[in-house]
Amino acid sequence: MNNLPAGREQARARGSLRADAARNVTQIRAAAIAAFHGRGLATPLEEIAAAAGVSKATIYNRFGGRAGLIDAVIGELVATEMNGIMEAARRHDDPWEAVAGYVRDRRDLQYREPAFTDALLMAYPGSGHLVILANAATSTTEHLLRRGHEAGVVRRDVTAGDLYYADVANGLALRALGLPSRRGYDRRTGHFIDSLRPRRSADASLRGRAPRRPRT
Repeated sequence: MNNLPAGREQARARGSLRADAARNVTQIRAAAIAAFHGRGLATPLEEIAAAAGVSKATIYNRFGGRAGLIDAVIGELVATEMNGIMEAARRHDDPWEAVAGYVRDRRDLQYREPAFTDALLMAYPGSGHLVILANAATSTTEHLLRRGHEAGVVRRDVTAGDLYYADVANGLALRALGLPSRRGYDRRTGHFIDSLRPRRSADASLRGRAPRRPRT
């Protein structure tokens, strides 16, 4: 027979409920991080719920839906590392190395983390953390390109939009075609970065010149 006073019994019940809720949140977060890391932010919530050992309704109860769940895990998936990439680029003294490192680091993250492409696409605008991350990335890209243009180390016709569309195309290719070898991926990233440099005067001098006829 339970001889606890009613008030203490109710308090114990509330504590048990809070413990269950906290355990559910922890399990859902872990399942979401694993699922999003492997397949991106569009992974069905039913699969995440099953992996966490809860119902889909529990995800809505604890996080309010997909946007709230993304907000809860995007820092660990993408935002913390992306913020570090942006900060390192902004602090770099060399304008060219700042741009080149920024592009290289973004593509490295994109290779390792499918959720980064979803962040680029703003696939879930209801996630406030994704909106903040996207705005910060746009501001950083514009700042770095402005420095590169002023220093004469980046082609003046390269815009923040160009880099954005290039990254989106790269991410969609990775998603549709699967991961290439790391060596090949890094080589192509290097080619893309080199394309951002100003055109050489020697190349410019060839414009408008008739092609040389081959010897017979």
